[in-house]
Amino acid sequence: MNTLSEAYKAHPLHLSHIIPLDFSSALSLPDSHAWPHCQPNDDASSSSSSSSIPIIDLMDPNAMDLIGHACEKWGAFQLKNHGIPFGVIEDVEEEAKRLFALPTEQKLKALRSPGGATGYGRARISPFFPKFMWHEGFTIIGSPSHDAKKIWPNDYARFCDLMENYEKQMKVLADRLTEMIFNLMDISEEKRKWVGASNISEAVQLNFYPSCPEPNRAMGLAPHTDTSLFTILHQSQITGLQIFKEGKGWVPVHPHPNTLVVHTGDLLHIISNARFRCALHRVTVNRTWERYSVAYFYSPPMDYVVSPLVHSVARFRDVTVKEYIGIKAKNFGEALSFIST
Repeated sequence: MNTLSEAYKAHPLHLSHIIPLDFSSALSLPDSHAWPHCQPNDDASSSSSSSSIPIIDLMDPNAMDLIGHACEKWGAFQLKNHGIPFGVIEDVEEEAKRLFALPTEQKLKALRSPGGATGYGRARISPFFPKFMWHEGFTIIGSPSHDAKKIWPNDYARFCDLMENYEKQMKVLADRLTEMIFNLMDISEEKRKWVGASNISEAVQLNFYPSCPEPNRAMGLAPHTDTSLFTILHQSQITGLQIFKEGKGWVPVHPHPNTLVVHTGDLLHIISNARFRCALHRVTVNRTWERYSVAYFYSPPMDYVVSPLVHSVARFRDVTVKEYIGIKAKNFGEALSFIST
């Protein structure tokens, strides 16, 4: 099958880049997780409203234009009145807390295999950095039952039902946002036939950032852009996510109740011919609070040919979603330059 899981199978990782640290026994910051050039966790400019990513009401008659402007200027926005019931999001966060609170040996039963895409483990970007991140993750593509059964042999149904429902509801929202963005770009019906189809490339990532004894020397997630068209993120009410903005530096994305964070990925950057940014982002940690987030990654089908859908000179060559995943798996931060014209 030409699926997201198959795409990652061709680019296996070493187990050392999959097995997380047992954070419950880490009373000090090990050298393996100490980043020598870590920047401070706060940004002096973040107190100004002009230095915050926009909050957009999806019910606003001007929502499409506001989303377009946010994608151009920030590559990110917070979305309210998005249509996902609060209870759905709250239940998924509670299940993430239940999962990550388990003893390490129980979580390791669902460890992501070297050639696998789903299950428990470090961030997939780990091999590209000299130090490890203060983070545990659990990746879901389709049904999580295969991995959940390993952790809870007799008690996996609730976890699976909630995650699958969350994925379905996120897809509806993602389809809606894609139609709005494509309308803004005046993209033809032929080039958007995949929107709403069942074979899109999607994944859910549960993230856990434990409290850290030396947060200014640690990194929750190192700076990166997502491969996706865009990512829809729920974050618990603890600040940690930061978006990089030229001229402003790292700007915190402070959580607001009942909002979701949407940030653009490489594929939308390509399709828009660099009109829309691909959001460079990172996650910081803190000494006192644990932080959780749930990311939904949304992309066209694996065989979809991504190309700049504009009338100006193309800045990128055509590439399938699967091919671009392979380029990024090998070249990471330089991936876009490999397809630049």
